[in-house]
Amino acid sequence: MRRYKRTLVAVALATTVVSGTAGWASGNAQEPVTGPPPGTAAWQREGLPDPAATTPAQVAHFFAALTEDRQQDLVRRHPTVVGNLDGAPVKLRYAANSLTAKANGFGRLAEPGRQILALDPRGRGQVAEVYGDLEEAEHVAVVVPGSDIDAGTYDRTNDAYGTPAGMAKSLRDATKGHRTAVIAWAGYTTPVGVGLDAATGELAEAGADRLARLTDGLDATGAPDPALFCHSYGSVVCGLAAPRLDAADVVALGSPGMRADSVADLRTDARVWAAKNPADWIDNIPNVEFAGLGHGADPTDPAFGARRVPAGDADGHTGYFAPGTESLRTFASITVGEL
Repeated sequence: MRRYKRTLVAVALATTVVSGTAGWASGNAQEPVTGPPPGTAAWQREGLPDPAATTPAQVAHFFAALTEDRQQDLVRRHPTVVGNLDGAPVKLRYAANSLTAKANGFGRLAEPGRQILALDPRGRGQVAEVYGDLEEAEHVAVVVPGSDIDAGTYDRTNDAYGTPAGMAKSLRDATKGHRTAVIAWAGYTTPVGVGLDAATGELAEAGADRLARLTDGLDATGAPDPALFCHSYGSVVCGLAAPRLDAADVVALGSPGMRADSVADLRTDARVWAAKNPADWIDNIPNVEFAGLGHGADPTDPAFGARRVPAGDADGHTGYFAPGTESLRTFASITVGEL
């Protein structure tokens, strides 16, 4: 009976998982944005490849067979489809998403020099941005964020290293001297605040499908296998996607769990790493999984089997990418293959 009571208490605490927020607040239930990109119906009326059924490799083959004029024509007339098609040429996606940004109230994303790899304006908005030259990169990293991140907040400036944009820019700066591209990927519907969304896997499952397709798209366009840096609830996404990820490394940082008991349970050929600093409040979240609540074992537990990233000098839940930290130096070494 005592063990049963402890389990109930742990499960109750698991519902307070906060995977990416700085404080404690009520959570709002979110409906994941899934399915093909907006504009698909008009695209398919022209007999063009079904975005839901066509693999990224097939998408790459389709565009390679088109003339440049035809490619540009599709960008102009179907920007929301071209901009979100994993496997399409990245420069076409940048051009298409610039048009989508201007037409949907995301004007800042259309500013000169921005390289928007994906932009889905539905719901709270999903976005991915590239820092560096993805076509020429010898090393690629992807930052997968946790809660409270969307097209409006993924590059906010009041938490410099707690957003995917801030993490991506810091990581790229740390790999200067190497041909590195880093993708800030806010490409799934994240939890908002604290609530069942953050304590369950529904949003992560939807995000895992999108993340796996992203890595397939990188492979289809000739990019090297990426290192994935999965922060907070983003590590749940990476854990669920792991068996399907075309990646070299998966790094869980500030993780509430990956929905796996061990590295072996992730069923991935990628190297798996984990980081958590002593001041991270995520350490107060019980590592349980019961009746769909909680996300399982702590990836930094030696029994989990992940390689440990030193993070003792990182500050709190969002300090892992701060310049000068040992965690950032290690992340950079992982990205460029020096570890």
